[in-house]
Amino acid sequence: MTLNINIYCTALLLFLGTVVQAQAQVLPLDTVLTRISQNNPMLKEYEYRAQAQNAMAKGARSQMAPMVGAGVFMYPYPGQMPMTGEGMGGQDNAMYMTAVEQDITNPAKLKAREKYQLSKAAIEEAGRDMTFNQLRAEAKTAYYQWVVLEKKKSVLLESQRIMQFMLKLSKVRYPYNQSALGSIYKAEGRLGEVENMLTMTNSEMEMKNIQLNMLMNLPPENRFRVDTTVSAPEVVATPDTGSLGAARSDIRQIDRTVESMRLNLRLENLQRKPDFGIRFENMMPRDRMMPQVFTIMGMVSIPIAPWSSKMYRANATAMNLEIQGMQKGRESLLNEARNMVASMALELQTKRTQVQNYEKKIIPALRRNYETTLLSYEQNTGQLPLVIDAWEALNMAQMEYLNNLEQLYLIGVNYEKELEK
Repeated sequence: MTLNINIYCTALLLFLGTVVQAQAQVLPLDTVLTRISQNNPMLKEYEYRAQAQNAMAKGARSQMAPMVGAGVFMYPYPGQMPMTGEGMGGQDNAMYMTAVEQDITNPAKLKAREKYQLSKAAIEEAGRDMTFNQLRAEAKTAYYQWVVLEKKKSVLLESQRIMQFMLKLSKVRYPYNQSALGSIYKAEGRLGEVENMLTMTNSEMEMKNIQLNMLMNLPPENRFRVDTTVSAPEVVATPDTGSLGAARSDIRQIDRTVESMRLNLRLENLQRKPDFGIRFENMMPRDRMMPQVFTIMGMVSIPIAPWSSKMYRANATAMNLEIQGMQKGRESLLNEARNMVASMALELQTKRTQVQNYEKKIIPALRRNYETTLLSYEQNTGQLPLVIDAWEALNMAQMEYLNNLEQLYLIGVNYEKELEK
């Protein structure tokens, strides 16, 4: 019976361990960005706006609703003396009338209106791309910071192990007068500092987890791990103005806005074209001896009349000026972006060199110094304070290396944001 219980408990623990491991799966950066693109509510809002504009465009070629009416024709006012002479409008000559009227908008205007409406959907789609670029940069920042925190945690755990070892060794040597009491207290203080830093690092990692959950539209309690092998962005050749303009979503949004304004300008210019109308009236006399008559009229507007053409001409002039202003703003933004990319590429390369110096020169030298000092202490030829000082120098260099690595990641994020990658 006891054996069965043990087997059951072991299986339960293995199952729980598998569940926990499944819950804390590793999410690569590309997967995080894909989920943000698919599930983020801000991006969904732009998608629905674009769909709304497309839905409105389906009715852009619709004509106005017809007008129907009914009434009387040539009916005398009450109290009027009826006159029976030929051509007079007495009650016998009065008629009941029905009418149908249809205004017909010029087909060229309807086609232009449809294209203008579709261009609004393109602006919303470009706005989505621009918002996603911002969210992507925010997600990359949080992801890379989490990666650096994981590396800092590894350094702190190693420091904790080292301090525990040195503290244990000094306590063993103290009864034999081979270690000073002050050194023991100093080691205990350093160990407490490391534990505090571990607590803070774990808390910051939890916050990054929650931040990425929010961007992916997941519940805050969702837990996953990051891929710590992710590499920093690489410097690419500075793109020319044409390539940069095609890649950046804010430039594309300006281009689509200008295109929409041009389509609206074309629609405004088409106001000089006439619209049409048709009216049909059917009259039924009260006197059955009289025949039924009808009236049918075709109508056309005259938009080139001086008192009506001023409005669309003024609107067309204003739209042309707005388009010119948007084009100048595009040139300014593109010129600023190109210079920003070149500056960030130089900064990224400089920071990468600094990180490589830490990896290849500074940290290896300080690690050898610490190992030499620790070996002397283990052989009872050195003092514990010297070991602690060597460890602190190595620890500070490792932390400074990780701070520079974080800066490298963040510069790379801004660099890719400017390049729209």
